Amino acid sequence: MKRKSKEIVAEQLDLLMKQNPHLGTQMKLANKTGIGQTTIGRIRRGEVNATAENLRAIADAFDVPVGFLYGEESVHGVRLDMDSPSPSSVPATAGLKPGYVGPPPDKVGMLPLISWVRAGNWSETIDNFAPGDAEEWIPCPFKHSKNAFILRVVGKSMYNPGGERSYNDGDYIAVDPCREARNGSMVVVRLDDDHTATFKQLLIEPNGERMLMALNPSWPTRIMHVSTNATICGVVIGKWTAEDL
Repeated sequence: MKRKSKEIVAEQLDLLMKQNPHLGTQMKLANKTGIGQTTIGRIRRGEVNATAENLRAIADAFDVPVGFLYGEESVHGVRLDMDSPSPSSVPATAGLKPGYVGPPPDKVGMLPLISWVRAGNWSETIDNFAPGDAEEWIPCPFKHSKNAFILRVVGKSMYNPGGERSYNDGDYIAVDPCREARNGSMVVVRLDDDHTATFKQLLIEPNGERMLMALNPSWPTRIMHVSTNATICGVVIGKWTAEDL
């Protein structure tokens, strides 16, 4: 049975605390990270899923990539992600193999925040994407491929406060082009007559007809029928919502 992410994080955190006596207690780690002792205890026991902010704080405290907490990276800066056939195929040092596509060693475990225009052409431009092309590099707590990226939601078409899933203006979404788009998936799509990507829910009828639906029940044009003129740029694998401070 596949282990849950919180169980892996709990195991990795316990390992780090045992290997680093100066951060070996909840009190010491709480003082270092600013996270409450109770929260640290619950994360260490695998009772809760740690927030992105807490994962970053813990990773920084131990000077490891965020992905290390998910068992996806070595402490030398190379991610062992879902696209890697086996750990032996990934170098165990900070040097990367020729042809490696992804963030540089100092940004492994983080994804680039890009524009919606760039997202629409991501598959064609990713090989030429340089670290400085990103608006920002953001730690991602969700399991992802090396080609994943982050977008900032614009508008209210996917905002549905009464629904199970809702995405407000300003939310951050992680998008993975290597995930399979299925009926009901939240997808980032580019129509061939437009350079800018859009964000909608994919609906697939039994006859294979595809539609894009806005989650906002009050949206003027809620359902859009698409044919072969739609290119799926990636599937949404998670989101962050900023708190109003």
